[in-house]
Amino acid sequence: MIIIGIDPGIAIVGYGIIEYKNSRFTTLAYGSIQTPAHTDVEVRLEMIYDKLDELIKIYSPEEMAIEELFFNTNQKTMVPVAEARGVIMLCARHNRLKVAEYTPLQVKQSVVGYGRAVKKQVMNMISMLLRLDVTPKLDDTCDALAIAVCHANCSGSLIHNYYNQRI
Repeated sequence: MIIIGIDPGIAIVGYGIIEYKNSRFTTLAYGSIQTPAHTDVEVRLEMIYDKLDELIKIYSPEEMAIEELFFNTNQKTMVPVAEARGVIMLCARHNRLKVAEYTPLQVKQSVVGYGRAVKKQVMNMISMLLRLDVTPKLDDTCDALAIAVCHANCSGSLIHNYYNQRI
């Protein structure tokens, strides 16, 4: 199964594309979609949609895993990030991808084994699990890879299937 993991944002959208086959991970691509500050929001949203659509067409993922929105400090960016997340989910829908959503706690629990793990622990585990020579510099990219790994680990579980059937 090819999975695209997404860490949504308006300035930076992290993405990680992995293949999970026979309990092994293969990293296909990772990076970020960055939009320039001081650009109209609708232009930024279009840039996100177009680049994500291009990535989906190149790598043909079967499923998308995306982080649920969580805001505890910067309420100012909540609306633009939610708009970007909506555009991302629309792009997935247009490309007929199944979408699964995970909280930061679920991602950390799945990847590190501890829901309150710190960023460095997640980065180290992702580098090890995906056999990366270099850890991604951007947190958003590493988070996207972690979301994809989380989906690979959880998508077949009864808990995940029960939760997604209820929504």
